[in-house]
Amino acid sequence: MFNSVRGTITEKLSDSVYILSNGIEWDISTPATDILKLPPIGEECQIFTWLYHREDQMKLYGFVADERRSTFLELLKVEGIGPKAALKILGNIGQEELENALENEDLGRLEAVPGLGKKTAQKMILSLKGKLTHVKAVTSSPYNELIDALVGMGYDRRAALDAMSRAEKELAPDTPGAEKEKLLFKNAIVILSN
Repeated sequence: MFNSVRGTITEKLSDSVYILSNGIEWDISTPATDILKLPPIGEECQIFTWLYHREDQMKLYGFVADERRSTFLELLKVEGIGPKAALKILGNIGQEELENALENEDLGRLEAVPGLGKKTAQKMILSLKGKLTHVKAVTSSPYNELIDALVGMGYDRRAALDAMSRAEKELAPDTPGAEKEKLLFKNAIVILSN
């Protein structure tokens, strides 16, 4: 699974950015609010990614911070919101503003996002209130890449973090680095499967 792409920005469009990395130019769909935070064309940047894959389509989505990607993934859990809609939502509202709107049940602010109707805004509040503020706390772990891989496999981020910390407690403290990561990942999957 891709965690991030680091490279030189070659193009910025309204809803995507092109990044040249090791001879490959990536077309990454990115929220407009995140594109504004990127450095100018010709400079290097890092984009946190998520790969959308269906039988007829593959698309890479990117975000300036892991927190933004986590929010995108939480939005996808809301009934009626797909990747395209989630990207549009994040492109029209900042992270803090979105969190505040959800926590304060500010239906008017959510409905002001283009393409977001009252019913979907209500579903967002019901599904996400109290969750996005936890995203910040959940993302801090020495095993973020392993947790991101578990999230990419479809597990909830908080459950993945909990499983990783449980797996770490069960592991012998003198386990070598590379072997430790493999065992942690394997044991976390076993914990999540039970």
